[in-house]
Parts: sequence; C-alpha cells; structure tokens
Amino acid sequence: MKIECTKENLVESIAVAEKISGKNLTLPVLNNLLLEAKGDKFFIRSTNLDLGVEIEVQCKVHREGTVAVSGSVLHGLVSTLYNSNKVNLEVVNNNLVVSTDSNNALKKTVPHDYFPTLPTVESSKNINIKAVDFINGLKSVWYSASISSIKQELSSVYIYNNDSKIVFVSTDSFRLAEKTIQIKDKIDDFEPILIPLSNIGEIIRVLEYVGGNIDIKLSNNQISFISDKIYLTSRLINGNFPDYKQIIPKEYTTEAVILKQDMVNTLKNTNVFSDKFNQVSFSVNPAEKTFTVSSKNENIGEVTDAVDSAITGEGLNINFNHKYISDCFQSIAQDSVSFEFAGLSKPVVVRGVGDPSFFYLVMPMNK
Repeated sequence: MKIECTKENLVESIAVAEKISGKNLTLPVLNNLLLEAKGDKFFIRSTNLDLGVEIEVQCKVHREGTVAVSGSVLHGLVSTLYNSNKVNLEVVNNNLVVSTDSNNALKKTVPHDYFPTLPTVESSKNINIKAVDFINGLKSVWYSASISSIKQELSSVYIYNNDSKIVFVSTDSFRLAEKTIQIKDKIDDFEPILIPLSNIGEIIRVLEYVGGNIDIKLSNNQISFISDKIYLTSRLINGNFPDYKQIIPKEYTTEAVILKQDMVNTLKNTNVFSDKFNQVSFSVNPAEKTFTVSSKNENIGEVTDAVDSAITGEGLNINFNHKYISDCFQSIAQDSVSFEFAGLSKPVVVRGVGDPSFFYLVMPMNK
C-alpha cells in the first residue's frame, strides 16, 4: 500500500475512527484501525462489534493494499507532523512508513486477516434527514436513559415514526424526555427502534463530523448512517420500550412559568445545601404568588430561594431530585419554561414555553 494525503484530511478521519476502537481482549485486532487502499480510493475502518465506521479519505493512491495499525499511535504521530501538509503512507516489510518532506517514522503493523467487515443494512426503509436534526433529537433525550444495563430497553434511546415526524424518547423510570423532529420529506413507515445508550455518544460525534444530509437504513437489529464519505453502523436492541404515554398526566392542577436562567441559577444555589439524595423542595403558593425552591442538609444548613413566576391553579409542596430537573434545560432553547404539576405524588412536566416539540417528565421524591 502506498498513498499520498493531506495532513488535515488524514488527522480528522483517524480521530473519528480511533475513538470507536477499544480494548478487546478476545479479538485484539479490533484495538486497531484497518487502512485499505483499493482502486483509486482509500478507507479507514474501525469497529468494536457493537458500533463500526468506515471513512473514505480523499487522497492519491499509488499502490493498493491493506494494513492494520494502532489508531491512537497513528493519530499521535500524524497530528504532530510539521513543516508539510502532505503525508505519505507506505507499507514496507509489514511496517507502515509515515513520511513528509522533513519527517520519517516507521510504525509496526499487526495481522489484519481477522479484521471484520461492517454489517451491510439491506432495507427499503430509508430516511433522509439533516445530520443536525438527528443529533438534536439524540442530544435532547439521551441523558435521561438509564446508565444500568440490567434493562436494556431503558438503557437506550427509543425512536419511532409518527406521521412523518421522528420521535426520540428515553427514560430511566425516574424521569423521561421526548423530542419530536419534523421531517421535510415524507418518510417510509418503520418499526420503532432502540439504539444502545453506549453507542449514542459516538454516533453524535461522527454525525457532527459528517454534517449535511445523511441517509438512514434500518433492519431488525442494525441501523446505518450513510453520507458521501462515511458509513456508520450500530447494533440495535431487541426489546419493548414501555408504554410511556400512560404515565403522562392528562390534567394539571398547577402551572408555574419561570425564566429558564432564573431557575438554573436557583437550582445551582440550592444544590449546595441539598442532601445525599439531591433533594430540593418546590413550594407553590398561588395566593401569595410565590414559587420557592429550598434544600436542607443536616451537616451544612439550609437555603430557600424565591423565583419570579406566573402561577395558576392550586398550591402544593413537592420534592424532586435537583439533578433530574436541571438536566432538561440543555434541551430547551426558549427563555421561559413551564412547570406543570398534577398534584402530590404525581410527576411534573417541564416544557419550553411555545415549543411543543419537547417535554420532560420527572417523578417526585418521597420526603
């Protein structure tokens, strides 16, 4: 193998691919990247068997060939090259020679015979979507998925089609987030899917690198994301997501509309005094038109903050995990948020005022 490439293209592509490779004791070759020059194209492939990516890198191919090398070492080497933007990669005696006009390095390679191919998703169920929209859907909900793998369906992001809208949902049974993304073009109906939480971060990172529009293909156990330079594929979870709509309150007894930044600042303040359960108390008093947030720690002290708000409905005192409340603000672009309460022992629903595409539900804590 012998290729000539710009440093910028090579460094970016290696950086994207090498994050997916990892420590695999049963199949050590997966700890490396596969570099393949074929015809007039050059590819970098990486997989951990759960998630895989193949990137086409623009370069000049002088000689075909395939080699496997450590991604972290190769990235560290290429990214520190200087005095030249042109990089040559050549396999000589089972070693990879990396050179520029003023640098020359030799990296040992590993046998690549058992490096797996990436699963190909053959499906007529295709979605064309802006990468930024899919990223927005994932980022809006993934933090509320369960970090435990005991119930795989909860340790995932649930995605389904609803009248040419893609709905993203996640829950850990204590809180739930839902984000709806409007698609410009009509999409084919597809069965709901569950993407493992463990793959979401890397999917977001790769799609941010891709940008533009992507084609998504779905099968029973695999999802793929395709652009003109990247093929990314992820395993899907086989399971049934809970019927979450049953827990959404049908009626609300109290509503408070608050400036988002005021609530963010208040929760930061009360967090200092919260107990080991991260408990904060909300007290809503429509008669006095007050909304207060308080927390108490026997070893530190206590604090109460009043927040300017517009209140309608009944008064109540209710406790929540402050972290669960704070997490949702990253998904709300609006300046004001509404807290809709259904009464004691029932969840609160948080929304951005004027934004029907997102809602967040949090279960209360017992005192």
